[in-house]
Amino acid sequence: MTIIKAIILGIVQGLTEFLPVSSSGHLALTQQLLKVPEDRVFFLTVMLHLGTLVSVLIVYSKDIFYLIKEGLLLLIDLLTGKGFLVNNDYRKLAVMIIAASIPTGLMGIFLKDIFSSFYTSSLIIGIALIITGSLLWFAERFHKGVKGVKDMKWYDAVFVGIFQGLAITPGISRSGSTIVGALLRGFNKELATKFSFLMSIPVILGATLLETKEALESGLGDLTFGILAAGIIAAFLSGVFAIRTLINFIQKEKLYYFSFYTWALGAIIIVLSIIR
Repeated sequence: MTIIKAIILGIVQGLTEFLPVSSSGHLALTQQLLKVPEDRVFFLTVMLHLGTLVSVLIVYSKDIFYLIKEGLLLLIDLLTGKGFLVNNDYRKLAVMIIAASIPTGLMGIFLKDIFSSFYTSSLIIGIALIITGSLLWFAERFHKGVKGVKDMKWYDAVFVGIFQGLAITPGISRSGSTIVGALLRGFNKELATKFSFLMSIPVILGATLLETKEALESGLGDLTFGILAAGIIAAFLSGVFAIRTLINFIQKEKLYYFSFYTWALGAIIIVLSIIR
């Protein structure tokens, strides 16, 4: 592993974690192109997720501050016998994020081995990319949602959480699938985008914590501090750029632009996997 390869993987991770084009699919393809064995890049991949996590924390720092504050106040109300007082938007949003994380976590625990087996199949990645593009196009073209935080129900959050769980499949975009799921439940575009990014925090953090032990056991190989730092910084910077870019595309109702990219890339991958 070289610093250049780590930076390339970091940029790919940061961009594709938040742009609706599938980070897992692009990372798998990039690893193949760079000829980096899975056992040599596993720990680096886990650390790159930390870089993208910091991206969300920076961009949504104000929202995260109030989510934590109101979440703690809600917990205090429960412990002091005041009841389950969801009396403002941030408290409700915190509860909805927890509700969305439950199905995602369960799918990650019980279906991880099945989805992990797809990483070595270019054909499956190609098909999944085409599915991602189709979901983006459909949601953008037929979306007429107006729901705000006050209108959210627990089953809306669970629905979006299931879509997030499906993104374990390489080629299915996490950000794309969650935004699509939110739009299908009638969320307005601002809420769909914010909810997608905020609900990624417990998922990325949880996955990183669970995989760190396994990654350490697999060994660091030839990774050095410099290589790790370069990859993480690249993932962070490209992650911030990707978040702001996607917000801009959604505001301008151009989310479906990513459909053309995922359709084209998916079709190329499928053809190459068949003729290979």
